[in-house]
Amino acid sequence: MPEAAAATDTRILTAAEAILEATDQALAADPTVFVMGEGAADPKGIFGTTAGLVDRWGPDRVMEMPLSENAFTGVAIGAALMGRRPIVIHQRVEFCLLALEQLFGTAAKAHYVSNGRHKVPLTVRLVVGRGWGQGPQHGQSLENLFAAVPGLKVALPADPVDAKGMLLAAVADDNPVVIIEHRWVHYVSGPVPAGPVATDLTGPKTLRRGDDVTVVAASYMAAEALRAAAARANAGVSVDLIDLRLARPLNLEPILESVQRTGRLLTVDLGHKTLGLGAEIVAGVTERAFGALRAAPVRLGTPDHPVPSSRSLAEAFYARADHIATAAGTLAGLPAERVAAVAEALIAERREVPFDVPHPAFKGPF
Repeated sequence: MPEAAAATDTRILTAAEAILEATDQALAADPTVFVMGEGAADPKGIFGTTAGLVDRWGPDRVMEMPLSENAFTGVAIGAALMGRRPIVIHQRVEFCLLALEQLFGTAAKAHYVSNGRHKVPLTVRLVVGRGWGQGPQHGQSLENLFAAVPGLKVALPADPVDAKGMLLAAVADDNPVVIIEHRWVHYVSGPVPAGPVATDLTGPKTLRRGDDVTVVAASYMAAEALRAAAARANAGVSVDLIDLRLARPLNLEPILESVQRTGRLLTVDLGHKTLGLGAEIVAGVTERAFGALRAAPVRLGTPDHPVPSSRSLAEAFYARADHIATAAGTLAGLPAERVAAVAEALIAERREVPFDVPHPAFKGPF
């Protein structure tokens, strides 16, 4: 098959399969690329995203790491400064907290403090999100923490094509890129180009056009918002749904354009509502488009409380499609009974599905 055709042919892959394919293609295309991580060479391969790579590329290119997050992240930064292109994987975002001085103090600042002489082509993959009783220590979403640091790019893929394309773009980038993957996004399926096709590290993008309410979400919350938007459309409210894609750099222009049309803004955070990405978006829109707002912006996110392990507590902790639909309908001024009817229908759709358990395809490692 001609190379151009292979690049554009699409198959249906999960996001985990797309990440695995992107990593394999990056290793094949550039001998300076290598992978480091706890579980990278494990047979289960970090939720399947590195499965089999050590057999193909060997332990010099796919490196199993001990419990030494600060040390191996520092090694990767040094290798990047010397011209290599490491992919570092922390399969819980909390593991990376042990390496923040390396990432924030060195990787994010090396280009600036060297007056542009040094480059740090480093990719860091972090896994966040709920499920399996991970709870306070392993279930957090901390994208706002990484997005607060100038010098880092922070990507939030919501679908398989971005999961693959953003990883390829990150590996090719001369700046440090943090990719935050929600563990439930790993199971999302969709069309993915067969070839090594990168997607721009820019954002946001519009998933659904509407004129009544602007909804901004990222990562897995974009999927919840899409369900809510479809249900709300049947009740007479059209949602302009925007997938943020990147938390840094934060491009407000498409959001501002949308709010100029709709006059209403709803943000949906993966993590905590307080000091979250939604707070920054609301502040920016209020500063720059206050006159366009017909109602006060609304933010959804997790409450100011550690992430619960209990399924019964978790059910009340996370924003869901019915919460998003309720907030959008209320913003649009629908009568309370019509707002409630849509929410009840969304709840009924998943009544037989356990709220906070592993996806049926999950096979480990934990």
